[in-house]
Formats: sequence, C-alpha cells, structure tokens
Amino acid sequence: MRDCTGINETNCRTPLFRDLNGLRLSKWVMVVLVVALGSALGCSGMPSLEEQERHVRDNELVLHQLTPRAFVGAWGAPPYQHAEFMQFFGMKDDSLMPRSRLASGEPPRGWEVHIEAGDALFLAYPDRGWLVVFFEERLVYREALTAAQLHALGRSWQHEEKFRSRIEVPTAP
Repeated sequence: MRDCTGINETNCRTPLFRDLNGLRLSKWVMVVLVVALGSALGCSGMPSLEEQERHVRDNELVLHQLTPRAFVGAWGAPPYQHAEFMQFFGMKDDSLMPRSRLASGEPPRGWEVHIEAGDALFLAYPDRGWLVVFFEERLVYREALTAAQLHALGRSWQHEEKFRSRIEVPTAP
C-alpha cells in the first residue's frame, strides 16, 4: 500500500493520488538516469596526467582537457608566465579568447555573446611557438606565435609585473 500519511484511506486509492505519487517517483528516476548518462558520456572529468602529457608532447592541444601541470611535465617550465584577472569571450569553437589578445574595444570574430571572467594563467613557450591560456585549471585558449612575438609578450609581462600592486596579483590556490 502507498504511503497515505495525513490523507484518509479513501483519497489515497483515487487514480489522481496514484498518478501524483507515480509522477513524484518518476522525477527521481529521471534524475538518476541523467546522472548515469552524464557519467557514461564522458562527463567524469579530466584525463589522467600521463594522458594529458602525451597530448602535449604530440602537439595535440585539446581544449578543456589539459592542465598547466601537463605542459610543465611535457615541455618543462615556460620561459614566461603571467597571471591576472581576465575577461574571456566564448567562441564558437568552444575556446575562450582572453580580452588581452584583442585590440581595445573590438569583439573577436566568431564570438558567441558569452563572457567568462576569472583568474587566467598564461604560459609562453617561444621554443615551441605556443601561447597557452588556462582558466580554472583548464586549457581554454591556444595561439601559435613566432618566437619573437612570444619573447616580446613575455618581456611586456615582466615590465608590467614591476608596476603591479599586491592588490592586483591573483591569489595562489
């Protein structure tokens, strides 16, 4: 017999009550199905660090699947790194373009009218020709640049660093 707490026995047997009780049960079944499907379809998280490092070594810079540790493990410490609070433009290719990579006041091509903001980590590898940017410990942007461009960018970060106050420096996790 169904739980009829607070309802007289006659009302508990009505088809309406049975349908409502079944609907309540079906909501929980749907929640369990959605969670199970999400896990089965790969929403379980990041690949292992070894797999991430393999991707980096093979120059497969997969968005949202690589962490800064994978780059340091595969390519070594970057000659230049920079951290700051940054706005990101959500792009059609699922990347997040840092505001600093655009001319002032210009939206990027392919922007999907979605913006994120938070602490960004920039790593520049002039010997590899890559600028990689992380948001929430995930690779969200990569750009192939010449060694000269990456050295110029790194020197500009070093120059800016001289004039940053303690308030502007992102907090360490």
